[in-house]
Amino acid sequence: MTSPPLAVSARALTLTLGSVEILKGIDLAVPQGETLALLGPSGSGKSSLMSVLSGLERAGGGQLTVAGQDFTALDEDGLALARRGRIGVVLQAFHLLPTMTAQENVATPLELMRASDAWQRAAEELAAVGLGHRLDHYPAQLSGGEQQRVAIARAIAPRPTLIFADEPTGNLDAATGASIIELLFSRRAETGATLIIISHDEHLAERCERVVTIGDGRIVNDTGKR
Repeated sequence: MTSPPLAVSARALTLTLGSVEILKGIDLAVPQGETLALLGPSGSGKSSLMSVLSGLERAGGGQLTVAGQDFTALDEDGLALARRGRIGVVLQAFHLLPTMTAQENVATPLELMRASDAWQRAAEELAAVGLGHRLDHYPAQLSGGEQQRVAIARAIAPRPTLIFADEPTGNLDAATGASIIELLFSRRAETGATLIIISHDEHLAERCERVVTIGDGRIVNDTGKR
C-alpha cells in the first residue's frame, strides 16, 4: 500500500528569538489527511512550532516543506504567498477584523485569491457553521463562540489542504468549546484537510489520530491514538 504524500516534512528545525533557543531540532512528518495534536505545557515551544510550520514565522535552521512548498527557501513575502489558499489558521483570540461583517471577514481571503464567487462562498461557509443568519453582523455583535465559528469559516472557505488550530477553545466556556471542536472536526472531515491542533488539553488530543508532545523545544513523545 502506497503511503500518502506528506503535508508537512520538517528536519532538524530550529528557531531562536533573541538569545533564546525556542526550537531545538524538530523532526516531524505529517501525512496528508491526518489529524494530529501537538501537546505541551506553556513555554514548551508548541505554538512557536505551529508558527513556523504555518509560515507565520521563519525557521532559523533546518529543512521544512509544507503543502508541497519549500518554506526554508522563502522570505516573508514568499511565505505569505505560499500560505494563501493552502493553509488555514484558527487562533485562540479569533483575530477577526472588527470593521468587517462576518461575511466580509470570510470573503476577504477568497478575494485575495481572486475568487470570482468570494461573497457567495463566504455566505455558504457561514451557513455551514450555523451562521447563515449572521452574515451582516460585526464581531462585536457576536458571542465568543460565534466569532470562533466565523474564524473557522474563514480558515476553511479557501479549501486549504492544511488547517492549524492553536488553542481554538481557549477563550470559550466548556460547553461552547465542545461545540466548536465538534464543528472543527466535522468541517475538516468534509473537506479532507490535514488538521494540526495545538493544545494542552489531553482530552482534546484523544480526538486526533496522532499525538505529538513537545517539551523544551524538542519532541519528547510521538504516538498514534491511544
